[in-house]
Amino acid sequence: MSSLRKSGRRAVGLVAAAGAVLALTACGPGGPDDESSGDREAKYKRVIEDPRPQPADVIEMAGAPTAVVRAGEGSLLLTYDAGNVEDDEGPAASAWRIIDPDGATVAQHAEHTDAEATQAAFRGVTGGFVRVPPGEGADGAYALDVRGKRQKVVITGTPLRSRPGDVLLAELEPTLIYRPATRTVAPPAGVPQDAVRLAVDERGTIWSLEQSLTEDPHRVLWQRDGRTLGSTAVPKPYAGGVLVARGGTAALSLIRGESVAGLLVTTDSGKHWRTVLGGGVAWRDLKRGPESMVLEVLDDGRLLLGEEGGRYWLADDHTNSAFHQLKTPTAFTSLTVHGETLYGIADATTATYSLVKGEGLWVSRDGGRAWRRHEQRG
Repeated sequence: MSSLRKSGRRAVGLVAAAGAVLALTACGPGGPDDESSGDREAKYKRVIEDPRPQPADVIEMAGAPTAVVRAGEGSLLLTYDAGNVEDDEGPAASAWRIIDPDGATVAQHAEHTDAEATQAAFRGVTGGFVRVPPGEGADGAYALDVRGKRQKVVITGTPLRSRPGDVLLAELEPTLIYRPATRTVAPPAGVPQDAVRLAVDERGTIWSLEQSLTEDPHRVLWQRDGRTLGSTAVPKPYAGGVLVARGGTAALSLIRGESVAGLLVTTDSGKHWRTVLGGGVAWRDLKRGPESMVLEVLDDGRLLLGEEGGRYWLADDHTNSAFHQLKTPTAFTSLTVHGETLYGIADATTATYSLVKGEGLWVSRDGGRAWRRHEQRG
């Protein structure tokens, strides 16, 4: 994500006290280690040029994770990237770290790479994590248990009918799901040919957005076990954007022109749908475009929305009729949710030797009222 943009930051972890926000901002340039910018630059270059970098060194130089995912029992996997600051080519380094529910580091790994390489991405699943294939096929997928032990997965081209527990691994080109019970990666059965967005909920329901070039209007379709359960039209004059689903709630961002203008929402598994064009959200302030849209569903059915590097809103309750803006301890480059916990990442938008104000991983377990900062251990 040019100029070495650190993208895909779907954030976050454990952490220190919320009341220490002012003290913690010292983690910016001239932060807690009081390293001079020259010392840090020299170490950064040594780390990314090292053919066998140490995980702790890569994590220290990266400063903040690129993403955070959570396994079913609560362990977290954080990914890190130390890109090349001076060029979009050349050496780089990446790392991942697994943290148990008590906050202890149980496994970590680092490798030398280059600035043009695809950053490793993972999904949290029952029993651990699975790597998203880096290319156009399923090759490169593997599983990690919560202790960091690598496990093989079965890769098949035979489509699987979706079941509870299946996880969407890669959305489109290719479309892949992962079945933790058998560690199988496969395409899902019955996905419409014109699907441009997909979501898979915990019940194994596959939700898709069809945007046919020959049919009007576009529609949302939902299926389970190979059977179509229903569909609904995307209201005119809107196009569909981000699609999410969990716990009976499904939502589609509505695009008009080059802007996000509202949501199409169901809270009863598709029986009833409504359009949200207000609800306390300043839609006109979402100025970074549809590709920067953040839309997530909490386990209790509430929606989180906003845009990367901008403002965020959380629904007041599971009806998703009214939203309030979240107050964050510092500017987040990304914000995501696992369960009912919010995870935010503060980082630079381009690779830099220095750290930004409040850089790192932040967590809120009470809907954004209080935030705590993750302290690196290990």
